[in-house]
Amino acid sequence: MIRLALLLTLTAAPVFAQDHILIQSTTSTQNSGLYDHLLPLFQAETGIEPRVVAVGTGQAIRNATNCDGDVLLVHSRAAEDAFVSAGYGTQRHDVMFNDFIIIGPETITADSPAAALTSIAQAELPFLSRGDDSGTHSREMALWNTADIDPTGASGGWYRETGAGMGATLNIAAGMGAYTLTDRATWLTFANPADLVISYEGHADLNNQYGVIAVSPQHCPSVNAIGAQTFVDWITGTSGQQAIAAYRLNGAPLFTPNAAE
Repeated sequence: MIRLALLLTLTAAPVFAQDHILIQSTTSTQNSGLYDHLLPLFQAETGIEPRVVAVGTGQAIRNATNCDGDVLLVHSRAAEDAFVSAGYGTQRHDVMFNDFIIIGPETITADSPAAALTSIAQAELPFLSRGDDSGTHSREMALWNTADIDPTGASGGWYRETGAGMGATLNIAAGMGAYTLTDRATWLTFANPADLVISYEGHADLNNQYGVIAVSPQHCPSVNAIGAQTFVDWITGTSGQQAIAAYRLNGAPLFTPNAAE
């Protein structure tokens, strides 16, 4: 009887007693230092250890779709909605936002991001794309589409795909004196700007919204559903939202919490 009771305990324990969660995440939240500030607070309050895999949004979604993760925190709304609609996630929630900016060797005067990109293309100025199916790459391609330009036809010329993360792409841009699209948080924490400046900013088309989704236990029976929902509730609740608002660099906020909206 003792052996049977022990076997039942060991069999039931993993579903409810997991003491960690795996977060599939975009690189910007990691590179900005936000997680270094945020996740120790979450662990202290809940006792759950958060572990992060920071990749491009597209890869993070593929990983979560393959049940390699408990929570998804990314920034590509259409892809997030599709993830939930397909039954891979339970529900999407707004978490926070910042914005995208175009950086490069000179400022660009334009009335929209599409117009700024058009001027780059017409002058055949060097432009770096992440080319990695990340949230940043998806937004970049949407902006080119708005400009009615397919830059991939110039791939290898003035337009080049790095196939790398944001930090690596910024380093290459600094070395080449090239333009690229980046989120503001990564730019503010970038340590090697060289002669690069913010070339274009401040348009509604550059808004950058982040969302959080718990991976569905119906799709992935092994998911830590309780831990995942605890994280979702925490980061969209008072403690998490206040922690996001408190994270600053040289006095400047890197993200604005907006779950309550």
